[in-house]
Parts: sequence; C-alpha cells; structure tokens
Amino acid sequence: MISKYLKITDEVNVALKQGKAVVALESTIITHGMPYPQNLEMAQQVEQVVRDNGAIPATIALMDGKMCAGLDGAELEHLAKDGHKALKASRRDMAAIISSKQVAGTTVATTMIIAQMAGIKIFATGGIGGVHKGASESFDISADLNELSSTKVGVVCAGAKSILDIAKTLEVLETNGVPVIGYKTKDFPAFYLRKSGFFVDHNFDNEQQIAKMLKLQWQLNMGGVLIANPIPKQYEMKKSEIDNYISQAIKKAGALGIERKHLTPFLLKSIFEMSEGKSLIANIALVKNNAKVAAKIAAALQENNND
Repeated sequence: MISKYLKITDEVNVALKQGKAVVALESTIITHGMPYPQNLEMAQQVEQVVRDNGAIPATIALMDGKMCAGLDGAELEHLAKDGHKALKASRRDMAAIISSKQVAGTTVATTMIIAQMAGIKIFATGGIGGVHKGASESFDISADLNELSSTKVGVVCAGAKSILDIAKTLEVLETNGVPVIGYKTKDFPAFYLRKSGFFVDHNFDNEQQIAKMLKLQWQLNMGGVLIANPIPKQYEMKKSEIDNYISQAIKKAGALGIERKHLTPFLLKSIFEMSEGKSLIANIALVKNNAKVAAKIAAALQENNND
C-alpha cells in the first residue's frame, strides 16, 4: 500500500539496489528557508556536493499525491518557485497533503520518515527543530525530536537552530534516548555558531567510526542518531550579533501573534533581513558542509555494510 504513494527516482532506486551511498535532503529549506532564486541555486549546489563526495542525492518533498524520494530538475525548480506558497509538512500533515495532492516541503521529521520508507539511512539538513524559547507556556516543541527517537536515520546537522532553547532541546533528546554525536567536535553547535555552550554525548574523529556506530545502533534496534557538524569557521557569525537579531525577531513575532509552524520561517526571514543577508550566506555554507559530511558517512556506512 505504501509503495502506491512513494515515488523514488530511477537514479536513487538504482543506487539503492546496487548498494551505493545515498543521502536524503530536506525541502523546507527550499520552500521556507530562503528566497528564490537563491533557494534553487542552493538546492542544486547541495546536490552536487553530495555527488562530489561519493553519494547520490535524494531531495525529498510531497508533490502530486506522492512522497518523493529524489526530484528531477523541473520538480526542484517548481518547489523553489513555489516557495512559501508551498505547505510545510510535518508528520501530522502528510496524509492530508498527499490525499489533496498539494505541494509541500518536508521538515526534518517528515524527511526522516520518507527516507526510512525508501531505504535511505543518512540525511543532511541545516539545523534540527527543537524546543522553542518560552515553551513552558507555549508547549512549542518540534516533532523532529520525537521522530529522532524512533526513525532509523542518521541526521547530519549544524546542531539546533539558534532561535531555539538549546538546553531544553538537548534535554528532550536525552529523554527520548537520541544519541548526540559530534563530528570532530565535543561542542554542540548552534547553527550560525560553532559552540552553543553545551556538549555532545560522544564524539568521533572520522566517518568510518560514525558508520560503525550507526550500524551497531540499528543492529540493536535503536532509533535515529543526531550527528552534529559545526558551521565552517570562516562562516560563523558573532554570538552577540546573532543573539540580538534573534531577540528582536522573537519580540516581533510575539507582537504579530505569529506562532507554531509559521514561527521558524518568520524568525529566519527576520534574521536574514536584519543581518542584510549575512545569515543566508552562513546558512548555505553550513548546509553544504553537512551534505559533504553526510555523503562521506553514507559511503563509509555502505562499505561497512558490505564487509
């Protein structure tokens, strides 16, 4: 029944059948993360980074009543041009969007679900969702955290988005039994920043060590793994600067009554405007860096599985 709604491109399908490395890529960063045409250029560049590092990219989205694992050039451009007109799909939205054949970018949670359905083990994103500031009142906690506890996918990210409450996000991950692994770092990054002031659970120095850990994680029938990969140093923003932008953006969102799934896109857009585009440059750099690391881990995992 699921196969009726799952569309895997020929390239991705052949790669999976031949035991080649494949990396899933989310699409809310395309629809809601940055404006057109930068979003299309970023998506194309990220896919190329995956290819350049030994894996096949599978950008994931909901289109034409299908869960798409892999998009062709026309589909990628369609998604990018739709931008905010496209929906933002988390787990709860999938059936409604698929049945009505609407277009949607997939969040971390939804991308993980579709990746697992397609047989893709590694996924690269920018930053995961988490516990929003003020969650003690709003209860605004991303579905990404719960999905990580049960869906068997390794997620390479630059930590949690800086707009979130990092401490509470890590507490929820711990409660859900999600291992937080540092790639060549003991510090948990915060998207635009290389350090959040908190630490990862374990750190590894190379892709082979992470691949070995992932293989055992799933042999033990455990869930997902969060792999933290800091933004390249030359693209890191100043903490005082980004903290000021976030504070202003949160106040503005509160005054306008913006909340729930509309909050993160609004905050990121506000930070982009206040930083005069610097945040977009950082965002693109960290996504490319995550795609590079994810491709190397996917290749190492495939080699490990073939041993």
